[in-house]
Parts: sequence; C-alpha cells; structure tokens
Amino acid sequence: MKYTAQQIKFDLQKTNPKFLEEFRVDAKDWQFQFWERNPLSIDLYSEEVYFQKVNYIHYNPVEAGLCILPEDYCYSSASYYETLVDKFGFLTHWRE
Repeated sequence: MKYTAQQIKFDLQKTNPKFLEEFRVDAKDWQFQFWERNPLSIDLYSEEVYFQKVNYIHYNPVEAGLCILPEDYCYSSASYYETLVDKFGFLTHWRE
C-alpha cells in the first residue's frame, strides 16, 4: 500500500497537483492519505484464498451494476486473467 500510495502521489504531483490537494491531511508523519488508516488485511496463504479474493475484487463492479461481466469493467484486471493481455502495462505476475 505504501508503494502504491507513493506512486499515486508522484503521478498526481506531475499530472494534477490541484487534485492531489484533496488528499492532504494534517498529520505529523505524512502529508497525504490515500487509504483508510487501518484497513482489513487478509493473508493470502493459499492459491484458493488468493483466487477467492481476486474474484471478489473483480466482481465488485458487477455487483455495483457498472458492468455485466468483470472483464468488461475498464479499470479491472479481470480481462488480464482471461486473455493475458496487459492493457495497463504492469500486470506481469500471473502466467499460466
């Protein structure tokens, strides 16, 4: 989460510093907050649990009525798991 938050911050500093200000907080040990303070963390101790969580994430837009199939949601990695085509340029962790 720390790495991802830093990358979001760096990107917003370059592309949209005004929007970055929406995430500014008054804290002594950090300037911006992108995530909840104490998110629920779940250990991915098996392949079964891993895929359960990935499927849960992929089906969130379907449950919200944003798409019919998980792979249809443009911000989802679901299509990568189906086709192995990385439209984002960084999804290289999964190979069959």
